[in-house]
Amino acid sequence: MAMAYTYPRFEARVPPQLEAGTKSAAHAPLVIVGAGPIGLAAAIDCAQHGLPVVVLDDDDTVSVGSRGLCYAKRSLEVLERLGAGEPVLRKGVTWNTGRVFHRERQVYSFELLDEPGHEMPGMVNLQQYYLEDYLVERARQLPGIALCWNNKVEAIEPRGEGVLLRVQGPEGEYELSADWVIAADGARSPLRKMLGLDSEGKVFNDRFLIADVSMHAQFPAERWFWFDPPFHPGQSVLLHRQADDVWRIDFQLGADADPELERQPERVVPRIRAMLDQQGYHDMRFDLEWVSVYTFQCRRMRHFRSGRVLFAGDAAHQVSPFGARGANSGLQDVDNLAWKLALVMQGQAPESLLDSYDAERSAAADENIANSTHSTDFITPKTDAARRYREATLQLASRHAFAQALVNSGRLSTPTHLWQSSLNTPDSAHFDVLLRPGSPLPDAPVRHEGRDDWLLRRTGGDFCLLLFTDRAESMRDAVEALRELGSGPLVPRVLVLAEQPGRLDGVQVLHDAQHLAAERCDAQEGTVYLIRPDQHVAARWRRLDVAAVRAALARASGH
Repeated sequence: MAMAYTYPRFEARVPPQLEAGTKSAAHAPLVIVGAGPIGLAAAIDCAQHGLPVVVLDDDDTVSVGSRGLCYAKRSLEVLERLGAGEPVLRKGVTWNTGRVFHRERQVYSFELLDEPGHEMPGMVNLQQYYLEDYLVERARQLPGIALCWNNKVEAIEPRGEGVLLRVQGPEGEYELSADWVIAADGARSPLRKMLGLDSEGKVFNDRFLIADVSMHAQFPAERWFWFDPPFHPGQSVLLHRQADDVWRIDFQLGADADPELERQPERVVPRIRAMLDQQGYHDMRFDLEWVSVYTFQCRRMRHFRSGRVLFAGDAAHQVSPFGARGANSGLQDVDNLAWKLALVMQGQAPESLLDSYDAERSAAADENIANSTHSTDFITPKTDAARRYREATLQLASRHAFAQALVNSGRLSTPTHLWQSSLNTPDSAHFDVLLRPGSPLPDAPVRHEGRDDWLLRRTGGDFCLLLFTDRAESMRDAVEALRELGSGPLVPRVLVLAEQPGRLDGVQVLHDAQHLAAERCDAQEGTVYLIRPDQHVAARWRRLDVAAVRAALARASGH
């Protein structure tokens, strides 16, 4: 069976600053190193904020194999804002149900999204090469991005208010200075090593086999995880469906497995055959598309900012693959970083605003590492006591809900709550604590100018004021508040959420027809929310107060 995907080859080029013949003094305001999903997403986000971007990558194609596979609801919302959500949803495999098995029986199942009224599903599976391809296509649509393939950074040197890069390009070596650099160059991050920085954490010795298997199996589009299955006794197995009838299968091998031996087809094929036979697919034909054996780490850099170099994605933090927290966390890094960097580079915020990127995403990395470490400890118990605990938990989980909560086959990626952020303005009135400052804004169905729409499609990219009211007088007050706040990137757009349809010059009126937006925001008549460009709550009030809004904007932008 032929592989459905054809790997592209991108044309090598040097940065446009060198193409213009200024090789002796080539300078770019912003350079991103690494054109994987995180680097490409960062380039798109920064360009959408008006920043010119040069992307350097030492390869000329997308990644090989499925790699980052599961994209969670929050990542899909970010990708939609970046203009790449639609092809991911169209091509990917949507799923919401996960099942956990112990030996031959199902222990329990779970739902990722258990309430209606959200545009994005709980999870979409898509091979990483497709995602990168879509991001490349989106980046090419934006005039401010120069994608420079076959350009390998050989050295990096901080210099005053900037950074100097020495790069091996398609036509030889050159130097490129930059005001800012985003390092999205992966888990091994050459830039991190060149700067003498290191990651801290734990290295796990267990080995796992990944196989991308092309076959026409009729397994449902769900996440299936087996503990100690009869076809792979004593170990664990994970099954996911991908696009193009490709199935991702992860086999736990143990710490003593020989990686070179285990990736050989004569070792891989019998494992897959045993799984299919046990599931009743005795005559199922299949082909191997990609095989890899890996170990993993739960580590992060002490700080994600080093002067004018900002680290994102796997370059900054690594986790186990259980829970789909790698790429999803990296996309949230981008979501957090781009608007802050744009405000700083455009002179609208102090450079210290970028310290909040380090603080907020370091806290998120700690949360992800803790979840990932606990999952790994449950999946691969290291002591007899840990194994007995897991066995008892799995046996109880088929009959008791309390034990199901203790089964850990990977706590799946969820949005990070930035409740401790210095950018938040504390509540000054009583609210339901659920959506306090630092929380990600939940989606809700709305209608705009008579058409169905979504709340998250109407926010993001800049600061927004959400005003919940049906009173024309309150809406006019909001328009007047805008005039008092002045103009510029730090003046929020006003969105009115009304239970009745209406129009008003100067603001967007969103019809909260199902009352879900108000319900999820614990909104009453006159309630106001200030939403950050990354769709997190910065502040909220029970009534509009221009002075309070101005102070919250200053705080949220690092002033």
